[in-house]
Amino acid sequence: MPTSAPPKNRFERRRAETRQALVRAARQILAETGDTSASIQAIAERADVGFGSFYNHFESKTELFDAAVSDALEEFGQVIDARVEGVDDPAELVAAGFRLTARMADSHPELLRILRDRGLSHIHSDSGLSPRALRDLEIGIASGRFTCDNATTALSALGGTLLSLVALRLDRPDLDGDEAASDLAEMVLRMLGVAPDDAHEVTRRPLPGLD
Repeated sequence: MPTSAPPKNRFERRRAETRQALVRAARQILAETGDTSASIQAIAERADVGFGSFYNHFESKTELFDAAVSDALEEFGQVIDARVEGVDDPAELVAAGFRLTARMADSHPELLRILRDRGLSHIHSDSGLSPRALRDLEIGIASGRFTCDNATTALSALGGTLLSLVALRLDRPDLDGDEAASDLAEMVLRMLGVAPDDAHEVTRRPLPGLD
């Protein structure tokens, strides 16, 4: 789970633990059914916290489920970050994001189900993979690696394609996920202006697996 600065005292620690338990319960519900109509009592019971604790942290179920999606997307971004540390080529970073995402269907299925069902409205979010991808696109454009002019527009195309890959990976587990991810990443790089031969080579470089 994403983490922030550690609470300073026991009260703050317990409060943070209760909030995270509620967020974790909401994430489980989103991943299992996508149904946000569960009662606050049911959410509190799943989180193993008192009913009254809910309103100490959230004003509504909508606020809780929004927090759960943001939490999942931030964890998603952190997982990718950990794997691409040290990679400087913006094209390779974009390709690695696609290829690692495909592998997460096996290692982090909950995250991918939430991304599939809730990711579209968070393509331009301030948390998760979006700001990281936008940064890489801006660097790629500034360096001349990418020939497109607008990083925000490019992010829309990249994010939509990534969500399509997630849906394909979850709905068609019989397909070769690595091959599908590499093919889609190659198409995206070519769209961004990377030469065809270069795009093919970048998307076939050795890639570490996920724990």
